[in-house]
Amino acid sequence: MPDPASSAAPNPVRGDKPPGSPGKAWGGRFEGGTDPRVEAFTESISFDARLAPHDVTGSKAHATMLAEVGLLTDDERDAIHDGLDAILAEIRAGKFPFRTELEDVHMHIESALTERIGDAGRKLHTARSRNDQVSTDLKLFVRESCETVDGLLQDLQRAFVGRCEGDLDVVIPGFTHLQRAMPVSASHSWLCWVEKLDRDRGRLRDCRARLNECPLGAAALAGTTLPIDRDRTAALMHFDRPAANSLDVSSDRDFLAEYLFALSLTATHLSQWAEEWVVWFSTEFGILSLPDAYTTGSSIMPQKRNPDVPELIRGKSARVVGALMQVMVLLKGLPTAYNRDLQEDKSPLFDAHDTVVACLELMPQIVAGATLNRERIAARLEDGFLDATALMEYAIRSGVPMRTAHGVIGKLVALCEQSSRRLADLTDAEFAEADERLVKGGSEGLRGVLGAANAAAALKSYGGGGREQVAAQIARWQKRLESK
Repeated sequence: MPDPASSAAPNPVRGDKPPGSPGKAWGGRFEGGTDPRVEAFTESISFDARLAPHDVTGSKAHATMLAEVGLLTDDERDAIHDGLDAILAEIRAGKFPFRTELEDVHMHIESALTERIGDAGRKLHTARSRNDQVSTDLKLFVRESCETVDGLLQDLQRAFVGRCEGDLDVVIPGFTHLQRAMPVSASHSWLCWVEKLDRDRGRLRDCRARLNECPLGAAALAGTTLPIDRDRTAALMHFDRPAANSLDVSSDRDFLAEYLFALSLTATHLSQWAEEWVVWFSTEFGILSLPDAYTTGSSIMPQKRNPDVPELIRGKSARVVGALMQVMVLLKGLPTAYNRDLQEDKSPLFDAHDTVVACLELMPQIVAGATLNRERIAARLEDGFLDATALMEYAIRSGVPMRTAHGVIGKLVALCEQSSRRLADLTDAEFAEADERLVKGGSEGLRGVLGAANAAAALKSYGGGGREQVAAQIARWQKRLESK
């Protein structure tokens, strides 16, 4: 019978695996194995494998710092770096084996590294925990994702601005309550979306700036007794500084929630755009046509051309908003420091990011390829008394109090509706009967604001939809987007 004290016997203190041991990195104090159903229930490798590049980045920075403070030799550091690079190459090539029992991406990489380089691999986890490790990985992912989405938003802005000069002189109806309201340059509508997208970009920049504190070195929750250099680790990964409170940073997911909020509002804007263009694409509105490549047909109605891509962009926004809600509810009941609940933060993060990216990759082509139905727009442009507000403001300039002018023009609109005319069809006498100040000194000025095109041209205020102001905004955005 073998001597249990012999060197050949498994020694749990030394890190050997006793019979029945789960062989986990945390398994030293356990005697029995893990129920396979628990392994399946608790694993995260099925979704966190995509963090591998960031895990390697963090591990290489950590190893560099450990060597600089004397906790690794230079040879051990180099072996770790080379091993990590080889493992990441295999993961990217789809040749790396993932196993449920190793739980997550961190344990897979550490286990593979130890198998390849021995004790140097076992030293890599010195002065860190999976708690600060995963927080670091997530911050690196979100930081990179902010830049990815920002670049795609800029591409979409350029698509809108790119068509502005060609559409500047196309006057379209502006709507409130889906009712015709006032005339504007079509390019004013395109720039509306450019402004919204720019606020989205600003929120991403704010998120990136706020998250840029390095968690690594916080360890499990209280830091470490070992002489690490957290400033150096932060600098190696281009963080602004190390996070100041180890208890806070090990559980902090504010940055993740903030990123999801930024994505949710972006998705909401994309959905609003999609809704408007779906309506404008309809036969009832007929303002624009979408490229064939981004529409589909009907399985039964041969005449149909459906705006499926914008409809799906509108629909997929619900997934992004849902991801934000999922994370907010996840966080609301957690105490400080790490809790396993936080494993559930990754799936909504990845899904929301992927969904917004997929939408943004399609939208510039749709925007650039859409065609304004100019003849149809012009044929219906005088419907709906789009010039009524310009006429009211002419009355105000003629000395009529605003509320009085509102009532006067309202009665003139009613008169036109009763007689199937437009405001421009009314006689000078009818205007004078409504309020003689409208034609005091002649009707030339009054006639100059009647008709949708004249009413649009009369718009002068900064940020408005008239040609002069829109042209200035186009030039401003062309300059801004060239310099970024």
